[in-house]
Amino acid sequence: MKKIFTLLFASTFLFASCSDDGEVGPQGPPGEDGLGAIPAIFEVESDFVYDSGADYWTTDLITFENFTNFETYETDVVLVYRLDAVGEYNDGPVDEWSLLPQNFFTTEGTIQYVFNHTFVDAEIFIDGNYTLNNLDPGFTDGQIFRIVIIPGDVYSSSNFDENNLGSVMKEFNLNVSDIKMAN
Repeated sequence: MKKIFTLLFASTFLFASCSDDGEVGPQGPPGEDGLGAIPAIFEVESDFVYDSGADYWTTDLITFENFTNFETYETDVVLVYRLDAVGEYNDGPVDEWSLLPQNFFTTEGTIQYVFNHTFVDAEIFIDGNYTLNNLDPGFTDGQIFRIVIIPGDVYSSSNFDENNLGSVMKEFNLNVSDIKMAN
């Protein structure tokens, strides 16, 4: 009986020690030894200015170096969110954000918040399918935007819903305290 127990113990140990390590787990959060820099997130408030020659409304250039603690590259992904409203949740205010482009249907036609960017700056526009010179100031004045710059290698290896600012912030462990504000 003693020999059977020893043989059984030895074979169990042998088979257990020969197994593979299993599946590789998910990639950890980016950092100094990770894929790249942590994304930058910042907030700007802007009054749009009407450009009569182009018939659209535009912001001043938003220069990234004023907000990021890393060098930006052409491969970086830029996401821009517009503050739509402030709602209530559990007796407290909750910001409601929408990813650009964002459409609105007015009595005159359709307008759209859009943006373009390089790897050093961005500009936000309001474009439409009618003459915009008399656009309601509710669309042009005091607009608040959050801009997220995500290094391309981090973006491609992440899993989040880019339409949801909360999902983006959760994926990269960003908190409200991480948001840099424009001066």
